Amino acid sequence: MAQPQGRSILAMIIRNFLNSLKPRQFRGTLIGSDYFGNKYYEIPSNPSVGKRRANRWFDPPQKEDFMQEMPAEWEAWLRGRRKEPPTEEEVMKNLAIMQMKKKNAIEVDAKAGKMTPMTKGIETFPRRHDYETVPGKRN
Repeated sequence: MAQPQGRSILAMIIRNFLNSLKPRQFRGTLIGSDYFGNKYYEIPSNPSVGKRRANRWFDPPQKEDFMQEMPAEWEAWLRGRRKEPPTEEEVMKNLAIMQMKKKNAIEVDAKAGKMTPMTKGIETFPRRHDYETVPGKRN
């Protein structure tokens, strides 16, 4: 009598046990680094041994410092929100934008004493008298 084709529980248990004995990768591959000095590593996924997701981590330059800084692109890669690691050009472009925003914020803060005071109404958004709320009409 022929044995039915399909999954055998005993065969699956033996196959999983043998796969668990295969050597695994414990050291990650260096993927990149950022301007803070963090180094990013990855061990790719291997569905044949039951590992569906890649392991990703970073090594900070100072291990004892708990206030780690990390670019948003690298954090998205670590958390699995993006498949490919960020390029150096992408990280540097966003760093330049971040520095420009900080500089503009300092300029606005310095100019804050010279601006007209804001009036708050029922709305939660502040209104300034020297700006138009409706295009073409002055308040």
